[in-house]
Amino acid sequence: MNKEALIREARQFMEQTEANYITSEIAISEKVVGLKIFEEPIFAFGDAEDAYFSSFKGPSVIGESFMSPKEWLPEAKTVISFFLPFTKAVRESNRVDKLFPSEAWLHGRIEGQLAVRKLCEYLNHKIESEGYISRIPSLDEQFKIFKNFEASITPFSSNWSERHAAFVCGLGTFGLSKGLITEKGMAGRFGSIVTNLNLEKTQRAYKDIYEYCTLCGACIKKCPVDAIDIQTGKDHILCSDYVDQIEEKYKPRYGCGKCQVGIPCEAKIPKPFTKG
Repeated sequence: MNKEALIREARQFMEQTEANYITSEIAISEKVVGLKIFEEPIFAFGDAEDAYFSSFKGPSVIGESFMSPKEWLPEAKTVISFFLPFTKAVRESNRVDKLFPSEAWLHGRIEGQLAVRKLCEYLNHKIESEGYISRIPSLDEQFKIFKNFEASITPFSSNWSERHAAFVCGLGTFGLSKGLITEKGMAGRFGSIVTNLNLEKTQRAYKDIYEYCTLCGACIKKCPVDAIDIQTGKDHILCSDYVDQIEEKYKPRYGCGKCQVGIPCEAKIPKPFTKG
């Protein structure tokens, strides 16, 4: 299997799977029935031994708890990272109310994440069916999320980060809100697979971790709880507390995403980095 074949399989799967559409059985209301959650995925392929992965163990990044690709799979050669951009309908719906997430966005956050899982599992099966070994870190029994403050562990982190993996693989750079800006913007969801299948690596088109962010401050104005600051970045505690309130209101769903919509990097790399 080469990367072109893998991308083709992924795009066909997302177009056909019921998981990418809001069905009447799960819809919060009739107005979102049939809505498509994601556009076609974009991919990047990283070296499992890229030095960046080791650097993430630093206390100023993720911390010692971060597990490198080789720790998930000793034979690892490639990290496959993908981004599923939310459709225009999902993105535009979340621009309307300044405080609460839209129904479509709530589905995108919860049912959308289930679609990410199904795509990971589908590609994992395809890779293993050809005799290779692969792991899905976010679905592995070793995967952990650290929300509370613990010694030597960065709060609001995990031992595998989809966004950091995407950065290493070449999908994009971070923004002020800590989202990752790809060629399709930052409104969407990420997934990744670690495998011993040796695929051609993507050359990163950037050098700096925040290269695509123009520091325009648009996301600051969009945040309902003022959790983003031009100097200090994102306050994860304020953000998390607000999402907890959203969960109380919309349980079992939750989300916000206000800092990802109605901004220059919602669905593209913002100028001056875009051509034309």
